[in-house]
Amino acid sequence: MSALAMLPTAIPSPDVSFIDIGPVRIHFYALFMIVAIAAATVIAGRRMRRLDIPSGVALDIAIWAVPIGIVGGRLYHVFTHPGDYFYAGANLWTVFYVWEGGLAIFGSITFGALGAWIGARRSGVPLVAFADALAPGLLLAQAIGRIGNYFNQELFGAPTTLPWGLEIDPSSPAFPSGLPDGTLFHPLFLYEMLWNIAGIVVVLGIERLSRHRQGVAVGTYFVWYGIGRAWFESFRLDPTEFELFGVKINIITALVAAVVGLCIIWFNWARANKPSQAITDQAIKEPQKGSAAL
Repeated sequence: MSALAMLPTAIPSPDVSFIDIGPVRIHFYALFMIVAIAAATVIAGRRMRRLDIPSGVALDIAIWAVPIGIVGGRLYHVFTHPGDYFYAGANLWTVFYVWEGGLAIFGSITFGALGAWIGARRSGVPLVAFADALAPGLLLAQAIGRIGNYFNQELFGAPTTLPWGLEIDPSSPAFPSGLPDGTLFHPLFLYEMLWNIAGIVVVLGIERLSRHRQGVAVGTYFVWYGIGRAWFESFRLDPTEFELFGVKINIITALVAAVVGLCIIWFNWARANKPSQAITDQAIKEPQKGSAAL
């Protein structure tokens, strides 16, 4: 009982989110994003070597995918949170302050896929091969990136009395108005970290069961992440101003991502099982030869 009494009753939020080195301010969010991108690129490169594709190709594709993905992630975030950036007396330059947080993963994936397609075409690599190689590394990257959300005191859910409730500084702009100081919140950043880490095991396991069939890894990624994200968004305190039929746009986007994942798996599975034209032609000719002999 004494040991249980010593357990923390809440998850404290960090007091700082950056460090100053001389005149340079380095935000922890940006550092974790850099580490996340590097980890995903390295893992993708190592997995591409198994396909006899040079690992350096992953970096060549990332050079296109990463900056375009960052732009897309920021655009999606600003578009769904216009009240945070466009109001009387607002500093419009904050729209570009990516290092302070505010990168929407769905925007990053959508625009990043466009950048990856460009990079893959220039490198002569099928996009699906790169996407499969990237899938587990992308989940790891998202898990790492959530640590940056923790330092920024963002990505939390509804109030909770659970012992792992997250403390948020009442002076933080993200602290919901109308709630008393000391209110604890669901640590969505932690939930999503754990979900993404579990997803790595799921993606690799299903990929292995399918005997590394093309499209399975990336399709499983979309299904796993889409389902999890839709669930987390359902109790996230998100000031997004866009809803469709009373449902937050992020929930709809997450469910669409899961459906896209199923379509990717089905399409590549059907294409792999479809007999080639040469085999089909041969099957047609053989009965004709038999009937002529009769």
